[in-house]
Amino acid sequence: MRDPYDVLGVARSASDAEVKKAYRKLAKTWHPDQKPDDPKAKEKFAEIGQAYEILSDKEKRGQFDRGEIDAEGKPRFQGFAGGGPWAQSGAAGAGARGARFDFGFGGAGPRGRAGAGAQEDIIEEILGAFGGGRRARASENPFGGEPPKGEDLRAEIVAPFRDWALGGKCRVRLQPGKELEVSIPAGIEEGKTIRLKGQGLPSGLGGAPGDALITVRVGKDPQFRADGKDIRVEVPITLYEAVLGGKVRVPTLTGAVEMTVPPGSDGARTLRLRGKGVQAKSGAGDLLVELRIALPKGGDPRLVEYAEAMKANAPYDPRD
Repeated sequence: MRDPYDVLGVARSASDAEVKKAYRKLAKTWHPDQKPDDPKAKEKFAEIGQAYEILSDKEKRGQFDRGEIDAEGKPRFQGFAGGGPWAQSGAAGAGARGARFDFGFGGAGPRGRAGAGAQEDIIEEILGAFGGGRRARASENPFGGEPPKGEDLRAEIVAPFRDWALGGKCRVRLQPGKELEVSIPAGIEEGKTIRLKGQGLPSGLGGAPGDALITVRVGKDPQFRADGKDIRVEVPITLYEAVLGGKVRVPTLTGAVEMTVPPGSDGARTLRLRGKGVQAKSGAGDLLVELRIALPKGGDPRLVEYAEAMKANAPYDPRD
């Protein structure tokens, strides 16, 4: 590691206030939250923190100035006579604050905890140096103003068609070990994002946690398809039902219902069941029933005979 005076950009004669001011400026500039796209930000921030750890402690600063410890706070070998400087610097290096303070964000922290726990301890030490810590008010935060919030988490969810049309709940995986149940508003627009406050990553600086941003996709259904707030469904009917009319069963999102087919309905006719579409908060859509005439499989001799007689005696061409 470089000389801590060079890291903070201060003279060896700098006062405690000058050291603190230089540290605050650099820490705010190089904190990883401020430079999420810079892979060197964490390394730079750790170096700044290590330099301040030495220069903000009168005992350690004196030991460094006398050459008893190096820029990382480790004892320098000074010979064996009388145990002198070696023993003294060893005692100092393992004093009340413990051994070298590690500002890295991975691995174990100064209290032997790993990962996010170590990061919180590190930030607590940084904020504590200014009389703050995670219990400090926002105005006492060394970075000025409100502490930065945690990082947002993003995920995509494919809602089953019926859950999308009627409204429902789906589970989404944000990261390993973290799943959430998400409420899907009925009829939400494809590609829209649902924001779940406070379900992102913790700040680590005493600020609010980030949010979870869930992008909604709509799954396909074998029977239904969306048409705005309306829903379309195809229903097969026989030729007899088309000519004479009758009752047919129609599937809906909540179960089958009976619907009357008027006499003389052709295969291009669409009937409407009101209120059976998307149950949006702004008002329910309709179910649009598209009639499709289905002829008997394998043919029907009586139907063939009737069609031939009609053609011979009273030809009818719908194109006329």
